[in-house]
Amino acid sequence: MYNSPKLTVVGAGPGDPELITVKALNTLKSASVILYDALINRDLLEYAPQAEHIFVGKRKDKHRFSQDEINELIVKYALERGHVVRLKGGDPFIFGRGSEEISYARKNGVETAVVSGITSSIAVPANVGIPLTQRGTSESFWVITGTTSQKNLSNDVRLAAQSTATVVILMGMGKLPEIVEVFKGFGKQDIPVGIIQNGTTVNERSGFGTINSIEKIASEKKLGAPAIIVIGEVVKEANALQEVFQNVQRIPKRSKFINAGAA
Repeated sequence: MYNSPKLTVVGAGPGDPELITVKALNTLKSASVILYDALINRDLLEYAPQAEHIFVGKRKDKHRFSQDEINELIVKYALERGHVVRLKGGDPFIFGRGSEEISYARKNGVETAVVSGITSSIAVPANVGIPLTQRGTSESFWVITGTTSQKNLSNDVRLAAQSTATVVILMGMGKLPEIVEVFKGFGKQDIPVGIIQNGTTVNERSGFGTINSIEKIASEKKLGAPAIIVIGEVVKEANALQEVFQNVQRIPKRSKFINAGAA
C-alpha cells in the first residue's frame, strides 16, 4: 500500500547488529525502500524483508553514488514508493551527512524524521575497555574527523593536541603520520594511542602503543580503514593492556636461592 512520501534517516550503530535501537528496528519494518551505506551490518536488512534494499555506500575513493545522486534517489523513491529509510552507520548526525539529506528532502516536499544511532566514536572504544572520560584522568573528549572535505587534516586536531582531553579521530588512518607529527610537536610523543579497526564486529582488530610507536604498530598489524584512533591516558584502560599487565603479575618470581645458584 502506498504511503505519503517520507524519509527517515536511521542510525544503524557501530557494526554489531545488536547495537541498534528498538525504534530503528521498528522503522526498518515500516520501510518501502532502504538506501543503505557500506558500514552498516547487512544482517539488519533481514528486519525489512518487505522493502527494496539499495546499496549506495561510499568508501574511500570508491563511491557507488555521489551525495547529490543519493539525495535525488531519496526524493525519487519517496515520491514513487512512500517511506524511504536512509540507513547509515553509527549516528547519522555525526559525520554522517544526515542533515544534508534531510534538508534536500524537505525542500522537495518530503516529510522527514530521524532515529539516532549509537555512535562508533563512543561504542568502539568502550567495546575494548577504553573509557573516554575517567575521574582524575580525562574530564572531556573531542571527536574529530581526520580528513576534511578538502582532503586535509582537520585543524581541530592541533587544538585538541594542546588539551588534556581524550581525542577520538574518525576517518584518520590516511592521516596517521600527520596526526603523529602534530602530537609530537606539542611534546606528547609518549601519550598512549589505540587504533581499533572494524570495531564491535567479528572482524575487529586493534593495536596499542604511544605516539612514538603507533605508526610502526599499525604497519606491523596491518591496521587500516575503517578504524578509530583514540589518543589519551585513558587508553591504558584497554582490555588488551590490562591482560598484559595481569600476565606480567602472574609470572612467578624466582627464589633468591635459585638465582644465587644460577649465578
